[in-house]
Amino acid sequence: MGGANRSRVSRFLLLGLSRLPQQQQQLVFPLFLGMYLATVLGNLLILLAVSLDSRLHVPMYFFLSHLSFVDVCFSSTTVPKMLANHALGSQAISFSGCLTQMYFLFTFMDMDNFLLAMMAYDRFVAVCHPLHYSAKMTHQLCVLLVTGSWVIANLDMLLHTLLMARLSFCGDNAIPHFFCDLNPLLKLSCSDTHLNEMMILTEAGLIMIAPFICILVSYILIARAVLRVPSAKGRWRAFSTCGSHVAVVSLFYGTIIDVYFNPLSSHSAETEIASAVMFTVVTPMLNPFIYSLRNQDIKRALGKVVAMKAFSTGNQSG
Repeated sequence: MGGANRSRVSRFLLLGLSRLPQQQQQLVFPLFLGMYLATVLGNLLILLAVSLDSRLHVPMYFFLSHLSFVDVCFSSTTVPKMLANHALGSQAISFSGCLTQMYFLFTFMDMDNFLLAMMAYDRFVAVCHPLHYSAKMTHQLCVLLVTGSWVIANLDMLLHTLLMARLSFCGDNAIPHFFCDLNPLLKLSCSDTHLNEMMILTEAGLIMIAPFICILVSYILIARAVLRVPSAKGRWRAFSTCGSHVAVVSLFYGTIIDVYFNPLSSHSAETEIASAVMFTVVTPMLNPFIYSLRNQDIKRALGKVVAMKAFSTGNQSG
């Protein structure tokens, strides 16, 4: 059957920002543009710092550089389209564009989830098995973990996208968000969505919950090991190596829980938009600042990047 027979809706309307008061809508473009530019700049600086400083070519920063890349891609799936629609006075996104945005958005969300779990495991090995760290956290293992995560994340969203593409959308085409989300799309369908919902609860739920359990177990074991350290200074040093990661994990899972696990009845339109913005825009923007502010190695590497840029500019002007 052709696409026209499967769906009588050729486009969707992203109504998320239009539900805000008029005065707030006027602030949307400069605010979102500023946050998006900060996200791209901050994460690219992390990538540049890690690539240029040979002392950062270790598993922890290998995973961090991938997290920065994913965060740039994550924001880029929603914010540019939202800014373009706002500037053009449009709310439309095509049917295929909506499915494509959904595919990449949740692929990158899965990758964030996996990378945070890898970073937690890396900290567990560093704190609990420091003498075997080099033997356990090999470059080959890190590459295998990241590559496997990309494969799983893409297969996961390929499944959900194909299941969504088989549905029919017959009437209402208004999505109460500024991006194409799984649950709002299912609510708009006039087909039987039982299979889609079952796969979200089982397969997608497992992909989200398993890394979260890995993170929890890692930090429980880390806390037990650190509490056995006799000196307060030693305990603080061990905890401080995990501080940035704990902050990022809290921010990531806190926003996911707020967006997807809170009862919808408790959400006003403004609260839903604020939660979605926090999830898709603010969290990727804050991650590089959290790591750079709390991590001396990153600070040192970023200082080198800035110094190299200043030196290069001075030579060119001279």
